[in-house]
Amino acid sequence: MKFNAYHFVGKTLRNGSPVPPDGETLRWNGDLIMCQSGLHASRKAWQALEYAPGHTLCRVHCAGKIIAENDKIVCRERTIISRIDTSVILWAFARKCALDVAHLWECPPVVLEYLEAGDEAKRDAARAAARDAAWAAAWDAAGAAAWDAAGAAARAAARDATWDATWAAARAAARAATWAAAGAAAKTKQRRRFTRMVNAAFAAK
Repeated sequence: MKFNAYHFVGKTLRNGSPVPPDGETLRWNGDLIMCQSGLHASRKAWQALEYAPGHTLCRVHCAGKIIAENDKIVCRERTIISRIDTSVILWAFARKCALDVAHLWECPPVVLEYLEAGDEAKRDAARAAARDAAWAAAWDAAGAAAWDAAGAAARAAARDATWDATWAAARAAARAATWAAAGAAAKTKQRRRFTRMVNAAFAAK
């Protein structure tokens, strides 16, 4: 079995081994156990993002024995075809996700400005506004399940402290009553958006 997939890497592979250069095939000779042993990847870039340990996204070719689940695969052979740094893509995408729901709450103007332009000079002010006591109730009410609407990319970006303002905006908005009905459509929109951004970045290489 053979097919192309996606895989995020950090400075090293998860086992501490160096990330191989493009074109070099990694081979796994042990048991294939999903999430435990073998070479992993995902069919879609947005699926791979859920497991991202870093910002480098690789297009990979998987071969040999393959075990597949809905959002990931484990295989015996994996070869990096091409790679991109998604740092800029993730920030732009995450801001767009938050802007999609900004109309569902009383978003402070400075937070909206930060989300629209990504101006780092406004980041601290946006964070302070989003954390203001006036928004505390909305923040506390935002459940983890509601945050699904903001997408895996936003959760990945949220690992960085500088994401606080956008995280607050989207989490608060996600609790709005109108969001439940729009959730599925919104996630589809976000996944398509991320796919377009990733494809454009690979094409520009």
